[in-house]
Amino acid sequence: MKLLILTQYFPPEVGAPQNRLFELAVHLKTFAVAVTVITAMPNYPKMEIMEGYKGKKYMREEMDGIIVHRSSIYIPKSKSIVQRLLNYFSFVYSSWRCGKKLKKEKFDFLLCESPPLFLGISALFLSRKLNAKMIFNVSDLWPESAEKLGLVTNKFFLRLATRLEEYLYKKSSLITGQTQGIVKNISSRFPKKKVYWLKNGVDVSLIKRVNTNWRSEEKFSPDDFILLYAGILGHAQGLEVILKAAALLQESASIRFVLMGSGPEKEKLLELKDKLNLNNVFFIDVQPKLKMPEILSSVDVAIIPLRKLDLFLGAIPSKIFENLAMEIPILLGVDGEAKNLFVDEAKSGLFFTPENENELAAAIQQLFSDKNLRKQLGANGRKYVIEQFNRNKIASSFYNLLNENL
Repeated sequence: MKLLILTQYFPPEVGAPQNRLFELAVHLKTFAVAVTVITAMPNYPKMEIMEGYKGKKYMREEMDGIIVHRSSIYIPKSKSIVQRLLNYFSFVYSSWRCGKKLKKEKFDFLLCESPPLFLGISALFLSRKLNAKMIFNVSDLWPESAEKLGLVTNKFFLRLATRLEEYLYKKSSLITGQTQGIVKNISSRFPKKKVYWLKNGVDVSLIKRVNTNWRSEEKFSPDDFILLYAGILGHAQGLEVILKAAALLQESASIRFVLMGSGPEKEKLLELKDKLNLNNVFFIDVQPKLKMPEILSSVDVAIIPLRKLDLFLGAIPSKIFENLAMEIPILLGVDGEAKNLFVDEAKSGLFFTPENENELAAAIQQLFSDKNLRKQLGANGRKYVIEQFNRNKIASSFYNLLNENL
């Protein structure tokens, strides 16, 4: 069996789709699936081409036995919608040019990662050119999410994007969704289409606690109670709630908040930190994937928030899995599916209402004062992801699905 994955995001970039798709490819390889990837020159999240890839329009490399074809992409000079569209469509075009040269390889399936939604245009043409069945993998409902977050307000553009979304669903042989909420949304609109929950998860065999000097390197004391947010500093996360909770807990000398990552909201968050005069909040740049076990082994609790929108009732932030695999209790500010799975069922953390800093501060104080509770929540979390979100099991089920659809 031969599978072609088409995605704008892939390692050495760090992020949710990058990790998820790479791990899926690696695990499928153990089932004798030959996986090839078409992706862009790595640039996320700093939006600049990484060293070793600069100035190249095309590059072929191998990563853990996976052949990776990289094509050019335009890097925007601003955050305007026009610049972002140029970014997306430059890769739509370059990926099409790159992919059509692979016709002799005779792929069985082409899996396209969305968003960006527009990459589905390239996927559609390539699936026809390569005579491969198209699988449209939806990790975020777009343009619905962009509209509800206020990122896109032009009604004409939103109508066009919605028509493209619907057309791509109709033309797909199989639609996969990252959460049950996404699957239910698409199934309700397209009841005749086959829609499958392709879970995110974690390779628990690779994630273990390690001895580390990270606390001393970052000038934290052994007695500090460290709460970590690691991920994109974006619009959807509503990270102001962490800074506002930090303001409520200023008098507690031991509680420390670390926000690790970069993104479009970082400058606003830094301004809010200065405005609130917070000396218990620390910003750290994106760290290499190999450094994460050291960092996660050094923190006490992970904070995982999203904004209070109905859109996110079906969301499962990917950072949940790695934290739980490391036995780190979570403070979850995501209602709906994520709360049902990881708080109510797994009992791996405490819930706070999204964007409610008072509830977050109260939950922090509860975990700060109860070490046994932290330990129990952490143990529950690792057990749960081993049973329910093991990437090897996920890949095995997906492989069986592909076989059924050959």
